[in-house]
Amino acid sequence: MGSIRKHSQTGFLFFDFRYQGVRCREYTALPETAPNKKKLEKVLSAIEADIAAGTFDYRRFFPGSKNAAKFDPAPGGMVGSATAAVVALPSAAASVPSTPLFKDFAETWYGEKEVEWRRSYKTTLRATLDRALIPRFGEKEVGQISKADVLAYRAELGKATAKGKQTKLSAARINKMLNPLRQVLNEAADRFDFRTPFDSVKQLKTKRTDVDPFTLAEVKQILDTVRPDFRHYFTVRFFTGLRTGEVDGLQWKYVDFDNRLILVRETIVGGEEEYTKTDGSQRDIQMSQLVFDALQAQFEATGKLGKFVFCNRLGTPLDHKNVTNRVWYPLLRHLNLKQRRPYQCRHTAATLWLASGEAPEWIARQLGHTTTEMLFRVYSRYVPNLTRRDGSAFERLITQTLGTQLLPVKTAPAEEAEQEAELLAENAAQGGDHE
Repeated sequence: MGSIRKHSQTGFLFFDFRYQGVRCREYTALPETAPNKKKLEKVLSAIEADIAAGTFDYRRFFPGSKNAAKFDPAPGGMVGSATAAVVALPSAAASVPSTPLFKDFAETWYGEKEVEWRRSYKTTLRATLDRALIPRFGEKEVGQISKADVLAYRAELGKATAKGKQTKLSAARINKMLNPLRQVLNEAADRFDFRTPFDSVKQLKTKRTDVDPFTLAEVKQILDTVRPDFRHYFTVRFFTGLRTGEVDGLQWKYVDFDNRLILVRETIVGGEEEYTKTDGSQRDIQMSQLVFDALQAQFEATGKLGKFVFCNRLGTPLDHKNVTNRVWYPLLRHLNLKQRRPYQCRHTAATLWLASGEAPEWIARQLGHTTTEMLFRVYSRYVPNLTRRDGSAFERLITQTLGTQLLPVKTAPAEEAEQEAELLAENAAQGGDHE
């Protein structure tokens, strides 16, 4: 005796019956409601009646099912009565899909997977589903979306214009839009036993983005000119390799002055505190003297405002877009330097470490890379013969090149600043060590 059941994962109804000693399950895109169940029970009754009469034609009831091929009648077999029986069935029988509609299964997939994702990724993926994928594929069964459909959509994206720009969508952007479609259809293919249309569809090749770090002379020029309230911020960025979200999310509880370590444990993404990019991003960064002095001076300025090291007057984290557009780019224009994203500060730290002769294993740990593979791949032309492992070579390079000219600006009263300047001048005249 067959039954109409609800799928435990999708919540959709499906047929469960036996034919010729084989258990058959055929899925629909109908949610569990009384009318839907009643409708399918009528179809199931007709199926069982045909099975009992020996006139059941599987393909007539479920034309898109892979099971149909197993039960096709032999040539010359008796199919006439089966055809007549099916024609007399309610029209709902022929319209019952064998797989869910894309819009329904996409919601199921999203609901099951979102617990794994960061908030920023969920926001981006939700927008891609709602604005692009569901409007395009929503009314199609997942099992009926073909490779030709996928390639046609990709071709359309290749001709589309980027939002707010006159250029076409980049290959990287197209790949990001297709990835959710790939994941949804691959999961559906696995659950409903059909071949994924993404089989042999590769991602578009993207252009390799070359790093464009600043020279040490340019770093000095920037730090000598930047607004005093941002000098410590960019000192830390240039000489630690912190990512944007990591430096913006840095909290005082993760600054270990005693052991001269910055503990990277959290990040800021989209204004929200998040776990770091990867498990490997959880790391301890050694402070050079410049960074140590900059953070101590920063503590005098913001240590009592809140938990974040770099913050506004309200103690909340800096808005990186605001800093980039109102501080960073105007400063580069003022200095006639090539416009580069603030992320190049991280690349600058890596190349300075390499130039100073630090060991690649040590540098990789500072950057949050689990191996040196990425280090050599991204910074290959900056890699000399490396031997050291402790950060001291980088310290010497900075000290010998910049000396006392790059000491952090402290937010102290003018009288204290004058006294400190006099003390430094006296110390320099005596050949003292300013570190």
